[in-house]
Amino acid sequence: MEAKPPFPPFTLETAKQKIQAAEDAWNSRDPERVVLAYTPDTEWRNRSEFLQGREEIKQFLYRKWKRELDYRLKKELWCFGENRIAVRFEYEWHDDSGQWYRSYGNENWEFAENGLMQRRFASINDLSIEEEDRKFRWPRAT
Repeated sequence: MEAKPPFPPFTLETAKQKIQAAEDAWNSRDPERVVLAYTPDTEWRNRSEFLQGREEIKQFLYRKWKRELDYRLKKELWCFGENRIAVRFEYEWHDDSGQWYRSYGNENWEFAENGLMQRRFASINDLSIEEEDRKFRWPRAT
């Protein structure tokens, strides 16, 4: 059986560990890696898209990172409970014309007993920014 510690019920420390693991995975921009944190039948709402299952999520992520270039994300804890965590996040990216964006949002996560995320609901807004206004100055991806 698949498992991804830490497991619910969460403490402050384990909720923060879950968030850091998610941030690290998403910053890898590797859909194959990211989907392993979710149950096979995971349910998502991402903006106006409703997705179900790892394969749909994986295809969504491939599309996302073809459009959102040099993507860099920061997540932080909003609150947590038994098997749920809420985060706020912001990330920066640019499109193929070189226009930079900062995307802000909130996510609500629900976890199965095995530590895999079974539900993810994300609300996201985008703001176009100038390159010199970027907050995140990680090395540029290739």
